[in-house]
Amino acid sequence: MPSHSWAVIYCPKEGSTHTHKRWKKIRSYLNEVGVNFDYVQSEGPGSVERLAAMMTKSGYSSIIVVGGDSALNHALCGIMNTTSPTGMRPTLGVIPNGFGNDFAKFWGFSSDDYKSTINALIRHNTRKVDVGIVQYHSKSNSNDKKLYFLNCVNLGIASAITNLKRRTSSLLVLKSLSYLISTLLLIFQRMSSIFEFSLSGENVKQRAMGICIGSAHGYGQTSSAVPYNGMLDVTLVSKPAIFQIFHGLWLLYTNRFLTHKGIRVWRTKHIHFASIGGSQVSIDGRVIHEKIQSIDIQIMPEEIDFLIP
Repeated sequence: MPSHSWAVIYCPKEGSTHTHKRWKKIRSYLNEVGVNFDYVQSEGPGSVERLAAMMTKSGYSSIIVVGGDSALNHALCGIMNTTSPTGMRPTLGVIPNGFGNDFAKFWGFSSDDYKSTINALIRHNTRKVDVGIVQYHSKSNSNDKKLYFLNCVNLGIASAITNLKRRTSSLLVLKSLSYLISTLLLIFQRMSSIFEFSLSGENVKQRAMGICIGSAHGYGQTSSAVPYNGMLDVTLVSKPAIFQIFHGLWLLYTNRFLTHKGIRVWRTKHIHFASIGGSQVSIDGRVIHEKIQSIDIQIMPEEIDFLIP
């Protein structure tokens, strides 16, 4: 019965020729350790939300995503937008298999050791985690759109890096090389936007390279955030001189990003952007291709059960 089985959504890596071999090993190990599961393969990022909604309607009590942050985000949205026949949302879990696995890494899951991840998931240790809500208004649609997130929302350069990284990753063997080339391309564009936002009674209007609103580590930009305190950490990266950019990148890669001089930080439950200056937006690594005018972001404390080690 669905309620006694894992519903597994396998999301192949974009541009990878080895992903199916790894999935065969994961599936073989699930059978070896006696996991009762049903699985489907996604046809692309957009189909994950539909599959997660279908599994929620079918009454599965656990949905496991074999994929990265973007796939996990699509599954979260499918669950949050669907009513289960049991009246309870499925427990969500992840076996890292994407180019970005930041939320999985927060909990200590490694994309290099799927067996340890599966062994941890079998123990069914759960924790209620916060779910962020993003409501935005775009130029192409008169109705506001609502999405959800577990890790972070990025506006500006970090989101643009994610977008470029996805384009370059299929052409490059090494993930780190893909990130480096994407970052350098954007550095020399000297990107910045004027952001207007309000939070905790403060109104801010500032030119910046980017802003990260994180419920978890936010790819190193909100390193003090935790997804179970009912709060959002906000990091603004001002537009520094070129040598400061390289220094900031070094601090980012060495997990000391918040010590950079061009950083401003806040902690809040709600933030509203009246304008984002036409900057790129990504949610849990999922790039939003619409031209967004305004955004409202808030947090729902301990809204969904997540499988942890």
